[in-house]
Amino acid sequence: MQTTRQQKIERLIQKDLSDIFLRYARSLGGTLISVSEVRISPDLSIAHIYVSIYPQPKVADTMQRIEEDTHKLRGELGNLERHQLRIIPELHFHLDETLDRMEHIDSLLKHE
Repeated sequence: MQTTRQQKIERLIQKDLSDIFLRYARSLGGTLISVSEVRISPDLSIAHIYVSIYPQPKVADTMQRIEEDTHKLRGELGNLERHQLRIIPELHFHLDETLDRMEHIDSLLKHE
């Protein structure tokens, strides 16, 4: 069961990371990165961030760049949230494949 504090921090991180990725995607050239979900540990030290990346052919390269720049992204997040959080959580990025699965299931259902 998540506390209200966890939920508020998750929403705050999701909003701020979305803004960061908007600027970050410009350097990647035509890639759209959206933060679909954030889950934070009960002690607020680890945040699992689920991202969706479009277009599909750039997913692997973009995820690699995000993993390499995690320290930089955490620093930018810290600058935005320095007045709300005492400790900026460690960031773990995961690819959200929910939309791909939905499209696959939808295409299977249409072909029957």
